[in-house]
Amino acid sequence: MTNHSIYILLKFFIRYYKTMTNSKILWVDDEVDLLQAHILFLTNKGYEVTTATNGTDAIGMVSEAAFDVVFLDENMPGISGLEALTDMKQIHPNLPVVMITKSEEEYIMEEAIGSKIADYLIKPVNPNQILLSLKKILDNSRLVTEKTTSSYQQEFRKIAMDLAMVNSFEDWISLYKKLIHWELALEDINDTGMLEILESQKAEANNLFFKFIKKNYQDLLTSVDKPTFSHTLFKDYVVPNLNSNQGVLWVVIDNLRYDQYRILEPVINDYYKKQEEFSYYSILPTATQYARNSIFSGLLPSEMEKRYPQYWKNDTDEGGMNLFEKEFLDAQIQRMGLNIKHDYFKISSVKAGKDLVDNFNGLKSNDLTTVVYNFVDMLSHAKTEMEVIKELAADDKAYRSLTLSWFKNSPLLEMIQKARDLRMKLIITTDHGTINCKQPTKVIGNKNISSNLRYKTGRSLTYNEKDVFAVKNPSDIFLPTLAMNSPFIFAKEDLFFAYPNNFNHFVKYFKNTYQHGGVSLEEIIIPCAVYTPK
Repeated sequence: MTNHSIYILLKFFIRYYKTMTNSKILWVDDEVDLLQAHILFLTNKGYEVTTATNGTDAIGMVSEAAFDVVFLDENMPGISGLEALTDMKQIHPNLPVVMITKSEEEYIMEEAIGSKIADYLIKPVNPNQILLSLKKILDNSRLVTEKTTSSYQQEFRKIAMDLAMVNSFEDWISLYKKLIHWELALEDINDTGMLEILESQKAEANNLFFKFIKKNYQDLLTSVDKPTFSHTLFKDYVVPNLNSNQGVLWVVIDNLRYDQYRILEPVINDYYKKQEEFSYYSILPTATQYARNSIFSGLLPSEMEKRYPQYWKNDTDEGGMNLFEKEFLDAQIQRMGLNIKHDYFKISSVKAGKDLVDNFNGLKSNDLTTVVYNFVDMLSHAKTEMEVIKELAADDKAYRSLTLSWFKNSPLLEMIQKARDLRMKLIITTDHGTINCKQPTKVIGNKNISSNLRYKTGRSLTYNEKDVFAVKNPSDIFLPTLAMNSPFIFAKEDLFFAYPNNFNHFVKYFKNTYQHGGVSLEEIIIPCAVYTPK
C-alpha cells in the first residue's frame, strides 16, 4: 500500500471516529420512557442522546445547545411535531430533523417533506431503522467518499488499460464520458489526491486523442463508418425527431462542453425526460465560424465557400463570420425537401432572451424552433478579459459552477419551461467545446495569419511540429485555402499559440483562459440530447 493510500485510510478513520463519538441526538417524544432500549442501543454505538417530552421544551433545548440530529414525534400534547419542526427550522435552518409518527396520512408526510425534514419514519420503529437513518444523515459524506474513492482506485487500472487499447471514435467517446463521470464524482467528495491522479489520466488521454485525430481525421470525414460530425448533426438527429404532431425546440448553446452539460442536466430533468443522449464530433477548427456554420448548412467549410460565397467568410476577411446561420439553415431545409414551418433566433443578451420568452407562445405552431444561445462563449471570452471572471472561473469546477448559476437564472430556462408547457420536444446541443489553456507554444507568421489562439492559417507559418496537427493542403480536410502555401495548424492538448514578440506579456495574459479551435477531447467530443416533456 502506498503512503498516499495509507493517508487516505487514516483520514477516513479519523473522520469516522469523530462522527461516531461526537454526534449528539435530541429525541423528542411524550412517551420517551418507552424508548430506553433504543436510547441504550444508540449510546452503545457511540451516540450521545438527550431526551425531551414535549415540543416546547425541545425548542428551548435546540436554541441553547447544538445537536446533530433531532428525532421528533409528530403527535404530542401541546404543540404538534409539525409546529415544533417549523420553530426549530427558524432557529437552525440546516438542523437535520427526523419525523416519527404513527400516522400514515399523506398530508402529514407532505407537510413534513415541505419543511425539509431529513427522514420520515413510521412507528413502531426498530433500532436498526434508527441507526440506518443516522448513517444516511451523519455518515453519508464519509460513506460516499469511501465508496467513490475505492471505486475510482479500481477503475483507474481499467482506464489505464483502455488508454492503451482505444482506437476508434466510439471508444474515445466512451472513454471521455468515463473520465468526466469520475471527475464530477471526485469533485463531489472534494478528494484532491484522487483528482490529481485523474487529471494525469485526462492529460494522457488528451495526448493520445491528439495522435488519434492527427492520424485519422481525414479518413473519419470520408469513411462510411464515421461519427456524426457538425455537418451531419441536423440530418442525423434533428430531422428524425421532427413530427407534424409535436413541435421541436432545438437549442444550440455555444461553447458548451460535455461536463457542463452534465451539470445542467438535473435542472432540465425537472421539466423534461431524456429520450436519447449521445456525443458527436465537432469539425476542425473547433471554432464558431466553422463548426456552427457547418451545423446549420449541413456542409463542410470548403463546400460552404463554394456553394454560398455570399454567406461564407474566411479568417482573413473583414466582418462577422456567423451572420448568415439562418440563411444556411433555410438552404439546408430546402435542399432536404423538408416541408416544415420553422423559426431561427440568436440570443446574445438578456434582453433578447426575455423578449423571446415573452413571445414564445406565438411559436407553438412551428415544427422547428431553433435558438442559438451565446452566453457560455461570452463567459469564456470574459475570463480572458476580466479579472473578476478569472477569479470566479479559476478552474474547470468553478467554470461549471458559474455555468450552472447562469442557467438556473437565465431566460433560456424559462424558454425550456414554456416549451414543456407547449408539449414541444427539446434538443440541446452545442457547436464545440473549450479547454483551459495552460502552456504556450511559439508560432511565427506574417501579419495576415488568423488570430485564434488554438488554430492558425496563413502564409509563412513557422511552428513546433510536435505541438500541432499541421494540414499543408487544407482541401484534404475540406477547409478553404486562403492562398498558396497556407496550411492550417491546430494546437494539441492545452497549448495555445503565442508570438515571440512580447512573448512573456502575451503568455501572462492568455494563460489559464478558456480557448477553442484546436484538438482536445473537451473541444471535439461534445453533447447532444433529445428530451420529451414531462
